[in-house]
Amino acid sequence: MPRAPLFSSPLLLGFEDIERLLERASKNAEGYPPYNIERIGTAEDDPVRLRITLAVAGFGDNEIEVTVEDNELTVSGRQADDSDRDYLHRGIAARQFQRKFVLADGMEVAGAELKDGLLSIDLVRLEPQRKVKRIPIASSG
Repeated sequence: MPRAPLFSSPLLLGFEDIERLLERASKNAEGYPPYNIERIGTAEDDPVRLRITLAVAGFGDNEIEVTVEDNELTVSGRQADDSDRDYLHRGIAARQFQRKFVLADGMEVAGAELKDGLLSIDLVRLEPQRKVKRIPIASSG
């Protein structure tokens, strides 16, 4: 049975990109690394500020990459396997991860910091200037 598009209403024109973004976000279901998202700077006149904090214990800043492309924030990590060590028991695996977050239009990454095994990524959305545009009506005849 074919799936009805989420934005199939004739009143919702040009929302195909949003539907694709929602599909991309729903595919990111892996649970590692765990993360928090919090709102910071809650004064009314302040721009919207969010902080994503990922638990990346064991990763160094040279093993983590944070990129933004087409409104998608990607955080990936790759640890090199240390072949010089002779493990008797290995309970902590060198693993890799990739976590993606879909950003709304206007959201920008303000910075990232790695401290005590937690990677914090700050996001900010400045309030856009509201525009009212009058459309002239052409008359014929």
